[in-house]
Amino acid sequence: MFKRMSVLICVAAFALTTGGYAYAQGDAAADAATTAAVKTKLLGDTKVGGLSIDVDTKDNVVTLTGKVRSAAEKTEAIRLARTTTGVKNVVDKLVIDPAYKGVTDKDDKAKAEVKEETKEAKGTAGRTAENTKAVAKDAKAEVKSEAKEAKAETKEASKDAAQATKDASVKAKDVTADATITSAVKTKLLGDPKVAGLKIDVDTKDNVVTLTGTVKTAAEKSEAIRLAKSTSGVKSVVDKLIVQ
Repeated sequence: MFKRMSVLICVAAFALTTGGYAYAQGDAAADAATTAAVKTKLLGDTKVGGLSIDVDTKDNVVTLTGKVRSAAEKTEAIRLARTTTGVKNVVDKLVIDPAYKGVTDKDDKAKAEVKEETKEAKGTAGRTAENTKAVAKDAKAEVKSEAKEAKAETKEASKDAAQATKDASVKAKDVTADATITSAVKTKLLGDPKVAGLKIDVDTKDNVVTLTGTVKTAAEKSEAIRLAKSTSGVKSVVDKLIVQ
């Protein structure tokens, strides 16, 4: 029972550990999705040169890095990031450089690269969610299996305990029956004038009576044995009487 409890505790610890791992994976997936969402906003806004701005997210905090051509462009980029769902805060590392031409939104190759990065980020988020779900499912199945085994073991232990109680009850009943037979035989021997009942010891086990002691004659011995055999509940009599 204690061993099973230890196993269940180990299983619970495993579930918590995998749960923490799944949670960490979930955070990474959420950050990747946030990065993709912010990048999409920057690329879609005509006031911002989105291809020139790098976006990085950790624990829902977005960091913007790169060069912009004006304060207005910088302000708009920060605003777009802050208003994206899931963003807690924005770290501004943008540098204003009026002379910077950078990569324009018309650069199809650059757009394709960013689009591919965004698609990959979404794919990672999806795979992470699936992995998290699988880990949780495996942990749940493991705990369920251990609980089932523990229940079966408990049931078996209860069954064994019930049988032990039953056996003890039967044994106690047998001991009581033997004591009753001993008393009945002893009473018969003491009440019969042909037998010196005080000199005969009576012992009973499993309904078998053993007579021990001394008698004066073979007739007295035969009478003592007859009295014992005719007592209710006696299966047989073991004669250890000595004629003196």
